[in-house]
Amino acid sequence: MKDREATTTARVLTEALPYIREFHGKTVVVKYGGSAMTEEALKQSFARDVVLMKLVGLNPVIVHGGGAQIGALLEKLNIESKFVNGMRVTDSATMDVVQMVLGGLVNQEIVSLLNTNGGRAVGITGKDGELIRANKLAMEPALNATEIIDIGHVGEITNINAEILTTLIDSAFIPVIAPIGVGSQGESYNINADIVAGKIAECLQAEKLILLTNTPGILDQHQETISSISKQGVERLISEKIINEGMLPKVQCALDAVSAGVNSVQIIDGRLPHALLLEVFTASGIGTQIVADD
Repeated sequence: MKDREATTTARVLTEALPYIREFHGKTVVVKYGGSAMTEEALKQSFARDVVLMKLVGLNPVIVHGGGAQIGALLEKLNIESKFVNGMRVTDSATMDVVQMVLGGLVNQEIVSLLNTNGGRAVGITGKDGELIRANKLAMEPALNATEIIDIGHVGEITNINAEILTTLIDSAFIPVIAPIGVGSQGESYNINADIVAGKIAECLQAEKLILLTNTPGILDQHQETISSISKQGVERLISEKIINEGMLPKVQCALDAVSAGVNSVQIIDGRLPHALLLEVFTASGIGTQIVADD
């Protein structure tokens, strides 16, 4: 039994070796969200994966969400959660909660997880050093209406200060980023974490952008996971409405990233233990890989 286990371990390590060599010194941006953020075993699995990636020479950068945690605290405070086109309406009271949860509770929990598993993580928000500059996002309603919907302190990114992140990376730290932007007058903005991860991957010219989700990846018309697809193929699935609803923002973020020079984007199932290691260090990988057109 022990011999079989040792042989399996050796085979796994041998399979990982070429990928460790290929990605050594490369930056990998990871959007951390879904069940991987809420289930204790998956949180520990994620932390160990990230620390191992750093130890073997990759440069992981973590961008986290926290919608479920924000919603839970708003409910406790009797503040109603409202959404428009999937975006949380963020008034001043809600923004206070967003900053408390994302910039405080969630961010520091992730930092602690990484550090107790042997990493050197530093938690920051987009306000720190003006890492993420943003403007107020105004949403236009459907049905060709002309009025603009005010969804409060929801922002769109105008600039990423990459120097902050490269300084941390060069100092062997793992950046853990809460998706809160800052406006020209110091005001705070709540920004979709997928969009933040994509923009950071673009500005760092990351080797990979990995989006952890609660789905196996992009599904075809037969509900089978597509292992790899080009930008053109994704656009076709969107036009055919095979990709729709909740997957659309993630896929658009992926398309923007590969168009801007990120080598590939992986949409993977964060409900699988050690999903990151399976994606980065195995031949088959998991989930769906999106690449630029051939």
